[in-house]
Amino acid sequence: MTSGARKAELVVVNMRELWDIPIPMDDGAELRANVYLPPEEGRHPVVMSITAYGKDLPFCQGYADAWNVVIKTSPDAGQNTSAKYFSFEAPDPEKWITHGYAIVIIDTRGTGRTPGVVDALSAREGDDFATAVDWVGEQPWCNGNVGLLGMSYLGFTQWLCASRQPKHLKAILPWQASDDYLRSVGYHGGVPCAFFKSWTTDLVKTVQYGLGTQGMTNKFTGQAVSGDEQLSEEERNANLIDIYPQFMQHPLDDECYVDRRAHWHRIKVPMLSVTSWAALGTHLRGNVEGFMNAASTDKWLCIRQEQGVFATLYNDEGVELQRRFFDHTLKGIGDFAQTQSKVELAVRNPDDQIIEIRKASEWPLPETRWITLYLNPSDSTMGERFPSKETAATYRGFSKGITMLTEPFAHPTEIIGPLAAKLWASASTSDADLFLSVRIFDEKGTEKLFKGVPDPRIPLSQGWLRASKRELDKDRSLPYRPFLTHKSIQPLVPGGVYGLDIEIWPACVALPAGYRLGLTVQGQDFEHDQQPTEWTKTGVMMRGSGNALHNDPEHRPAEVYDNEVTIYSGPDRISSLLVPMIRKK
Repeated sequence: MTSGARKAELVVVNMRELWDIPIPMDDGAELRANVYLPPEEGRHPVVMSITAYGKDLPFCQGYADAWNVVIKTSPDAGQNTSAKYFSFEAPDPEKWITHGYAIVIIDTRGTGRTPGVVDALSAREGDDFATAVDWVGEQPWCNGNVGLLGMSYLGFTQWLCASRQPKHLKAILPWQASDDYLRSVGYHGGVPCAFFKSWTTDLVKTVQYGLGTQGMTNKFTGQAVSGDEQLSEEERNANLIDIYPQFMQHPLDDECYVDRRAHWHRIKVPMLSVTSWAALGTHLRGNVEGFMNAASTDKWLCIRQEQGVFATLYNDEGVELQRRFFDHTLKGIGDFAQTQSKVELAVRNPDDQIIEIRKASEWPLPETRWITLYLNPSDSTMGERFPSKETAATYRGFSKGITMLTEPFAHPTEIIGPLAAKLWASASTSDADLFLSVRIFDEKGTEKLFKGVPDPRIPLSQGWLRASKRELDKDRSLPYRPFLTHKSIQPLVPGGVYGLDIEIWPACVALPAGYRLGLTVQGQDFEHDQQPTEWTKTGVMMRGSGNALHNDPEHRPAEVYDNEVTIYSGPDRISSLLVPMIRKK
């Protein structure tokens, strides 16, 4: 062990702790890692994560509000653990050590106790993670089998690592993990998203390396979360690449994104991809794309109901699912492969309650009936009757737009899977942003909202399109999932009518007879009529579209996007919504 590391005595949770272990990189840099080992000597399978949130900042300290939600939602998440040893979105060592696993948590470059330049979700970070995996695999306490686990950012980085195929990587478990920072987070349908605008300031700079005594201190260990070295603000700023302006400078699919995305053909290790219906605008799309496209021959998809932000990562059910997967892939034991369906979905009712765990062999579900609902914007309806004449409706961009409703369903109906819209539209300016929300209304006309991540009230699903980026990749598009090239900007001719294909993220609900389906088309983020909820870590006020908002006026100037948009539908220009339905008698 090098002089920079220290070894703790055996602790009450009966594990060995190695703090700040240096992991050498190919350019001479070192990443710092905490290693948690079972009390018995020997070689163990390793579950590991890399984080930009400070490996030495306990979740319960640094994100107390979120941790309190976890405990309130799933009290078992706080049982059999002191909550001292795990950081935000990372596995809790105390829930793994007794099952014969070692846990490794690493600070990325420039964060926590690792010196260097912060370049989040970059090619360098992917290379670092892959190098660290193979270093860990050669250690005397590792049996050579390494698996990756973590949520959100700690899931994103798994795609980057697996794309580089380190030899000791045997399995990945991306839990709520976006895959493509252009399509899934940075530019939804080409519309600039401000999700990362405050991320660097609120989440990364607070744990950036070099804060020393000005930064936070781990209340359990007294360890300085952001290193013992004190750097000036100028030095820290020079060591930080802010991801948001970087993305905003690259609105098209170019070199900025090539090594920041998952390369599915290179991801061949076993994979359990876990997400929730609630993760609109952030994670849901990435986990589904990963399952559909990764080259892994052993892969599983699990889509859950949201039970409180982060709760399912730490509660007994979630940890048991994770352990069963790693028992199979890292230990070669257990019945996971025999008992876990390739696709497992939590089917929910309009009150957001789970009514069934649906098991299937493929995605989308094989029993799906793809129903085309034709839009009639002039009378605010949609249905299965083919339009006999052209209709149209106009709305102002920065408004609540227009909403079209089906007739009440005559039979119980399930909507499970991805949706897609085809809209014929014109604008009074050279561009238009279209925001689509799929909504549910009960027999009395009351909208039913669902728990989101992290917004507690969101519609059933959402989709987006910037009309000037409408070009489709015909080779990668599917009837139920349009795929944009993001290779060109094609301004609109004011008044010209254009056919627009819009991806709508997967949805799941079982509707009783008498309920209606609605589609809202507008030029701004969906907002409900209830009180907003503050996402306390960033101060974002959530009103139905979570914290992945599209509200930066620099990138959505009102003179262009607060325009007049007209939606057309008729025999020659059919506007429609493709819906995955399973009808019950």
